[in-house]
Amino acid sequence: MSEMLAPRDVLGEILVELGEQYSSLVLLDADFNTASKITPFIKRFPERFVQIGIAEQNMMGVAAGLSTTGLLPYACTVAAFCSRRACDQVMVSIALSNFNVKILGIYPGLFVGLNGSSHQALEDIGIMRSISNMIVMQPADAWETKEILRYSAMHFGPMYIRIGRDPVPRFVPEGYKFQLGKSLTLREGNDATLICYGDLVGDTLEAATLLNSKGIQARVINMSSIKPIDEEAIIKAARETGKIVTVDNHNIYGGVGSAVCEVVSENYPVKVKRVGVKDVFGKSGSNEAMKEKFRLRSVDIAWEAEEILKK
Repeated sequence: MSEMLAPRDVLGEILVELGEQYSSLVLLDADFNTASKITPFIKRFPERFVQIGIAEQNMMGVAAGLSTTGLLPYACTVAAFCSRRACDQVMVSIALSNFNVKILGIYPGLFVGLNGSSHQALEDIGIMRSISNMIVMQPADAWETKEILRYSAMHFGPMYIRIGRDPVPRFVPEGYKFQLGKSLTLREGNDATLICYGDLVGDTLEAATLLNSKGIQARVINMSSIKPIDEEAIIKAARETGKIVTVDNHNIYGGVGSAVCEVVSENYPVKVKRVGVKDVFGKSGSNEAMKEKFRLRSVDIAWEAEEILKK
């Protein structure tokens, strides 16, 4: 297994790299800089760091204002707070005017340590992908995190990037380059397709291995570009495999599962099973406890794939 790194562990490092390249880059924080691992940027560019405090709605307004002066603001805080809490400010202050603001949502989905349901962003993808002009992404690992952040600095317009909290191995290959609106096939197969992203890529790959032991060849697609989504890859998977299982660290409503259903229903209707949090609030517990509670383990994903293949 390759080195284990959390996407947030490389955040400070890559922001320093971008800060060296873009003198306009400024970083805003809502009293979360220790946990989000952005301290290297603060030390390197203290004059380009703004501590807003626990005032996420205000942070979005400040970021919007800074962008009007030609600066490149990155607003970083807990995913639940920059989406649910600051939703109106994100829409009215940033997206409506298509301002060049990048929003970094740390601790997305269920995996927030022991902080519980108040900190678990299970609606953020649904919120953000329904806002016009907003791009939505979540990298699979630390290496893709670097690629997506490099891309974000070059692309003009508002973006929401989920950044995972916990260590995962490398999933993207050496030399990988992120392309907006494009997915990455991590495993080939023609019996069914498993579409995943972010924190649950490893569990989905393990599910494919379990299926393989039963003679089922499952294609695994990393859908890190959530909006715009890779419609071409989804339609191709629908045509070639006939069955799709989506895996969301999010409510099944509004997440990648919903996005995939929208694509196939309009282009090539097939059976889709959405694996994710089934319209309930989260709980406090370890990652493994959350996976077991909400049926997001590799065995659960594999079981859902087997069930859909029976139909």
